[in-house]
This record gives sequence, structure tokens and C-alpha cells, in this order.
Amino acid sequence: MPGPFPPRVPDSSPTRLLFICSQNRWRSLTAERLFDNHPPYQACSAGTEPGARVRVTAGHLGWAEIIFVMERRHADLLRQKFPEELAGKRLVNLRIPDKFQFLDHLLLDLLRERLPEHLGLASGAL
Repeated sequence: MPGPFPPRVPDSSPTRLLFICSQNRWRSLTAERLFDNHPPYQACSAGTEPGARVRVTAGHLGWAEIIFVMERRHADLLRQKFPEELAGKRLVNLRIPDKFQFLDHLLLDLLRERLPEHLGLASGAL
């Protein structure tokens, strides 16, 4: 039975992005939604806490090509819990504090400002 994530076909599939925050309700889910209409990318999101909307698993990390966390503590937790799954993966801390609601315009602005440099996009491309 196939896993929850589609396999990547070289040179024909979108770049797989994973966004991580604590509860997967505001920051990471907003980042995922930002990529809904960007075909070169496929985005998923998850949270690190037990009560997260979707809790991060080894499968998420294995699927992702680039993993974005909102805070250093998310990266620390992932490194502690999933060291093998993170081996060779690009892990980026966006340094976005937990003070925004889902789709908050200031959160969207921060994501649009910080993500392009990590994706090789021109500023303002999102």
C-alpha cells in the first residue's frame, strides 16, 4: 500500500516543502496555504506538539525536500526526535514568533519576505 505522500519523479515533480510550527493551526498552515497556487512547489504542514492539528511524523520529514521551522525550538525538537530522517535534509529556521492568527496579513508578509531567498526566488515572487 502506498504511503501518504506521493513519490517524487525526477525533473517532473514540484519541490516538496514542509512547514513546522507548534500546533499546525496558524503559522505553518498559513505557509502551506501560501503555496496552494504555486505549481513548482508542493507544501505540507505539521506541528510538534501533542495537540497539533497534524503532528509531524518521520513520514513528513522523509517526504520533504526542504523543511521550514518557525522557531529554533522546533528545529531542536526535530533534531532530537528524528535525527536519521533529517540527515541530508535542508532545515531552515524562519524565526517567526507565535503571535499571528491563521492567514494574518502580517504573517503572510513575513513569509513572503523570508521564503524567496531559501527557494531561489526573486524578492516579491510569492
